[in-house]
Amino acid sequence: MTEPIVVNPITRLEGHGKISIFLDNAGEVQRAYFQIPELRGFENFLVGRRAEDAPQITSRICGVCPTAHHTAATKALDDLYKVDPPEAAKKIREMVYNVFMMEDHALHLFFLGGPDFVVGPTAPKAERNILGVIQKAGLEIGKRVIAMRKDLRSIITEVGGKVIHPVFGLPGGVSKPVTPEMQARFKEIADRGMDFALFCEKLLEDVVLANPAYVKVITSDAYTHRTYYMGLVDPKNHGNFYDGQLRVVSPTGTEVVKFPPRDYLQHIAEHAEPWTYVKFPYLKKYGWKGFVDGEASGIYSVAPLARLNAEDGMATPRAAELYEKFFTTLGGRPVHHTLANHWARVIEIVYAAERLRELAYDPVLTDPNIRTIPTAIPKEGIAAVEAPRGVLIHHYTSDERGILTSANLLVATQHNAARIAMSVDKAAHGAIHKGVVDDGILNQIEMAFRAYDPCHACATHSLPGHMPLLLEVHDAEGKVVQEIRRDG
Repeated sequence: MTEPIVVNPITRLEGHGKISIFLDNAGEVQRAYFQIPELRGFENFLVGRRAEDAPQITSRICGVCPTAHHTAATKALDDLYKVDPPEAAKKIREMVYNVFMMEDHALHLFFLGGPDFVVGPTAPKAERNILGVIQKAGLEIGKRVIAMRKDLRSIITEVGGKVIHPVFGLPGGVSKPVTPEMQARFKEIADRGMDFALFCEKLLEDVVLANPAYVKVITSDAYTHRTYYMGLVDPKNHGNFYDGQLRVVSPTGTEVVKFPPRDYLQHIAEHAEPWTYVKFPYLKKYGWKGFVDGEASGIYSVAPLARLNAEDGMATPRAAELYEKFFTTLGGRPVHHTLANHWARVIEIVYAAERLRELAYDPVLTDPNIRTIPTAIPKEGIAAVEAPRGVLIHHYTSDERGILTSANLLVATQHNAARIAMSVDKAAHGAIHKGVVDDGILNQIEMAFRAYDPCHACATHSLPGHMPLLLEVHDAEGKVVQEIRRDG
């Protein structure tokens, strides 16, 4: 065996990670490991704090998806206090949430995943970024993306108080109403948002789907895994980012189970490996069979592709048309091609824009009745939303005073962890032969995890709250003169 090939740090994702690829003496891949060396301790931070603090504390986990944690925590407090928010509060929350989903998906499309297709997967490293996208696609596109993100984030700021760490969610409602003046501004932004979503759809059509070489890569075996899929659905089995039941479908597309978020522990268990801080959830019904796919394996996926697979359709008209086109083009439901996540993400941008427009024009939005005051003694609260990266579950227990005694955060990147590990390993096997490795080949391996848009700041948890550390001291010539280690 030769020395491993190490990609460290991996790029264009939230959080930290590395890929270690081990070759045999013939230069063929034996195994590629997707390793997450960072750790966060937010589940510990919550214990002993007031339950009402959870939406603010958990939004600090990640600067990319704070609204997801804030909303999941707020809904978990609704359940903790057994309180049903007024209709206006629910619609305000859902409106802000669809703004967030649209803005976050656009971030991935143009800044994180998009460069691999707009600029090219084997383009020089210095060009595979947003600047390369603008250079190839035109400055006006860059201006439009920045302007739209500014518009969308202004809604979160005005309603949520802050765009990065929103503060508007309360058990039983929200902190302030939407005025008619605010609604008028939101309508204008929603109209521009719809135009932007259709622009994103056209960009994908023109740049990716019209390129036979890209379609061949997307549908190649190197980026294909047949797993179970999970997503949040409404009573019609249409997708909903804010609320619903969790539906799981098999690798053949048949429904396996549908359950409320509070029953998640009946269906999901977690497996641990010594080489990463991310745990690997799996379906209890099938058990942990290792890093293998197929119907006998308990591995499942979340994220945009999984959501579309778990749904029977989309709840808004244009997104519903795109949903049908997606499955018709890719051979029927379910689709197992990992890189199809990018197309699914664009369909969800269109859905989020359509839903934002419906809510922005809804007359109930300005109803001043925005909170039901909790009266029940708190005990346990569980809730789920669809983060951009997939299902996010918050689970709290508290004493009778509302002081948290435990917290469990099961985030999208954890749900996806086993499939991501498999995807990186399979991509490495498909890309590296006879020891030939260059930057373009390594980027094609990184594309395997990038399609999931992972967030490892959210996904890593450990007790009692520390991690191994290796500190190397180098002299002026770069020679290691001292090592300081902490093993766990």
